[in-house]
Amino acid sequence: MTVPADVLTRLRELCLGLPETYEEQAWIGTRWRIRKKTFAHTFVIEDGHPEYYAKVATAEGTILTFRSPPEELHALSNGGHPFFKTVWPPDMIGMAIEDDVDWAEVAELLTESYRVLAPQKLGRLLGEG
Repeated sequence: MTVPADVLTRLRELCLGLPETYEEQAWIGTRWRIRKKTFAHTFVIEDGHPEYYAKVATAEGTILTFRSPPEELHALSNGGHPFFKTVWPPDMIGMAIEDDVDWAEVAELLTESYRVLAPQKLGRLLGEG
């Protein structure tokens, strides 16, 4: 199963709107990168695969993973569905993308993920976060 086209389109618009980002196919799904660092990755969990994510996710279906700054990591990690904590890397959070997803929240989370990995010069282009 692949990420639904409408979800991929929304994520693409959000991610590629950030300075110097690019999209590429990942080992599964699609990821967006700043330089050589992945700040967002979307894929589908179906029938327990990929196994690593199926073990920690709060649901099957479309998943988005992203980085979180330390001050938000604890809250997102312990907030429950639709969020879940991945094992590695330590600052990565997963989120189930469902029909009622708050796209404004997703935009904020992706911008913060970008800031975590982008060079400070590029992060400053976004203004205050």
